[in-house]
Amino acid sequence: MEKVYLDNAATTQVRENVIVKMQDALANFYGNPSSTHSYGRSAKTGVESARKTIAKYMNAHPTEIIFTSGGTEADNMILRCAVRDLNVKTIITSKIEHHAVLHTVEDLASEKGTNILYVNLDELGNPDLENLEVLLQQDDSKKLVSLMHVNNEIGNKIDIAKVCELCHVNGALFHSDTVQSIGHYTWDVKEVPVDFLTAAAHKFHGPKGIGFAYIKKNSGLKPFISGGSQERGHRAGTESFHNIVGLETAFVEAYDNLDAETAYVTELKSYFIDRIKEEIPAAKFNGHSGDLDKSTFTLVNVCLPIDPQKALMLLFHLDMKGIACSKGSACQSGSDLGSHVLTEILSADELKKPSVRFSFSKYNTKEELDYTVQALKEFVEK
Repeated sequence: MEKVYLDNAATTQVRENVIVKMQDALANFYGNPSSTHSYGRSAKTGVESARKTIAKYMNAHPTEIIFTSGGTEADNMILRCAVRDLNVKTIITSKIEHHAVLHTVEDLASEKGTNILYVNLDELGNPDLENLEVLLQQDDSKKLVSLMHVNNEIGNKIDIAKVCELCHVNGALFHSDTVQSIGHYTWDVKEVPVDFLTAAAHKFHGPKGIGFAYIKKNSGLKPFISGGSQERGHRAGTESFHNIVGLETAFVEAYDNLDAETAYVTELKSYFIDRIKEEIPAAKFNGHSGDLDKSTFTLVNVCLPIDPQKALMLLFHLDMKGIACSKGSACQSGSDLGSHVLTEILSADELKKPSVRFSFSKYNTKEELDYTVQALKEFVEK
C-alpha cells in the first residue's frame, strides 16, 4: 500500500535539521532560561536569539515577538486581552474563521458582553470590504477586526493590506490569524502595519506545541498568563527552549528556501487541479481553491460528484489506500458537525456531496498525486 500524506494544512512533516537542532537543545541546553548561572544564561541567549531572528525576517522589533504554545493560544491571548485591556467593545470577524477565533469571540460575548459583528461573505467566501467599512463606521465603540489571511479550509487569501488600511482609517485595531500563511508568505509589519498576528511552527515543518504572537510595540496588552516575568510579562512560565529552537530553525529554513519551495508546491497544486479536471470533470473546487492567483498555493478543497449515501465511506476508502487528507463536508454524522466554512458558502445540494481538502508540501510528488486522483476516480465511478 502506498503512503501519501496530503494533510499539510493540519500539520506538516518536521524538517530533518529541525529535529537535529532540537535534539542538541534537549541534550546540551537544559538550563532554565530564567536562571542566572551559566546553564540558564546559555538557554536565555538561545531564546533571545530566536526572537531576534524571527523579528528580523518580519521587519519587527524583537520585543514584539511573544512565544506561545501555538496559534490557538496566541489568538486567545490577543482577543481576550484586547477586550480586557484596550477597551475593545466590538469585534468584527467572519463566520469562516478558525474556531480559535470564533469560539473565543463567542465566549467574550457571553462573558464580557462584547458586541460581535460578522462581515458579509460572497458565494466564494470573500469578505465584503464595503460591508466591513459600514460595520467599522456604524458607531463610536472601540473596535477590533479579526480576519485570517489564508483560510485553512478553502485557501482563500484576503487583501490584508486593504483590510489593515480600512481598520486604521476608521480607528480600529486589526488582528489576523496568519497560521496558514507565516512560513509560506513573506511579512513586513512596517509595510502592512497590522496590530497583531499569530503563527504556529507545525504549519511550516516545525514542532507542535510552539508558536508566537506578533504584538505591536506599546500595544497596551497586559499579562495573559500570570506567575512570572517571562515573555515580556505577557506569558508566565518557563520557556520551552527546545521547541523555540525548533521554531527558529523551521522559520529560517522556510524563508531561506521560500522561492524554490513555493514554486515546487505551486506546480504540484496546478498539476493536481489539472488531473482532477481531466479524470473527474464533474468535480468542483470550493471557494477560490482552484484558482492559483486567489488562493494559497498549499491546498485545494474539492466537492466530488458522489451520492450522499456513499459519501461517508470516502475518507475510509482513501485511508485504506494510504492517503491522508481532511474531510470538508458539512454533512452531519454522529458528533461530526461538518465544516462551518462550507456551510456558509455552499448550496444545500452541494452540502450533500462530500468535499475533501488536500494540502501539499515540499515532501509530496506528482506520482503521489496521480495515485490519489486514481483512487478518487475509482471511488466516484464505483
